[in-house]
Amino acid sequence: MDKQLILLILVYLLAINLITFILYGVDKRKARLHRWRIPEATLILFAFIGGAVGALLGMRVWHHKTKKIKFRILVPLAVVMWSAALIAGVMNII
Repeated sequence: MDKQLILLILVYLLAINLITFILYGVDKRKARLHRWRIPEATLILFAFIGGAVGALLGMRVWHHKTKKIKFRILVPLAVVMWSAALIAGVMNII
């Protein structure tokens, strides 16, 4: 795999995790203010498109969606999935 592709993947993962973390914080704030919310499906989708670590950190830092069973199962599942994919990718490079 060429270095530019690896860099692009890393930049994407950093960006999507930061965006996901911010989304969880924004949704928590909107919940406190009784305003329009980000749909749960969107929050979970962002975890599965690469923002799994950001979602997990958002849940912990913002104390958001921590009691929802689907978040307690799906977000860690996304972390495991992305971890496995990254390990497989690294093993393929070596």
